[in-house]
Amino acid sequence: MEKRIAVIGIIVENPESVEKLNFLLHEFSECIVGRMGLPYRERNLSIVSLAVDAPQNVISEMTGKIGKLDGISVKTAYSNKIFNDYISKCKDKSRSRRCGETPRWLS
Repeated sequence: MEKRIAVIGIIVENPESVEKLNFLLHEFSECIVGRMGLPYRERNLSIVSLAVDAPQNVISEMTGKIGKLDGISVKTAYSNKIFNDYISKCKDKSRSRRCGETPRWLS
């Protein structure tokens, strides 16, 4: 399956949505390469940036779910390169297919 690298920017204006956001990020954690969160106390909001490596449809699914949360805005920037590698780094067999990777137990 073709995979893309993307950067996702998330603005959290409603602190009550943070728990739901963290749940979604955990749900897609096998696709997340890196995460940085910055509390911007002067403006009473938080900024989260993610680097992800996954098929475009999985990235779209994740950002669509995040964008539906109350008080959260999300934008995505994709790399132009498309990767066809099947390196598995997922430990959970049931979730490894979400990122388009061949599960280790099938290798």
